[in-house]
Amino acid sequence: MLIIAMMVGFFIMVGLRMAPSYIEFLQVREVVTRVAEEYNREGDTIADVRRKLATLLNTNQIYGIDYKDIEVFREEGRTWIDASYEARVPVAWRIDAVIKFDDLKYEAGRSYSD
Repeated sequence: MLIIAMMVGFFIMVGLRMAPSYIEFLQVREVVTRVAEEYNREGDTIADVRRKLATLLNTNQIYGIDYKDIEVFREEGRTWIDASYEARVPVAWRIDAVIKFDDLKYEAGRSYSD
């Protein structure tokens, strides 16, 4: 019973340490989605997109990813925003958990509302 209780406690501890990173990921996804949906193909440039990302990340106090780490590029006439990143969370002593958020690639100008 004691071993099972220790294992359950370990997984609860890991979950509690990883929760803030996941909550921040949800905020990053909301910011990137908002910028992608508000993109104006005729008027906005890549610099404008980066400026909006920097402003929204700063306003929402998101520190897990910097606006410089978000790739904004054009490919085949379309503008893409790729905010994929990894978060490293210390668990115990020399044990870290790495969380990979790689589903943050959006085409600017499309609607992503559910």
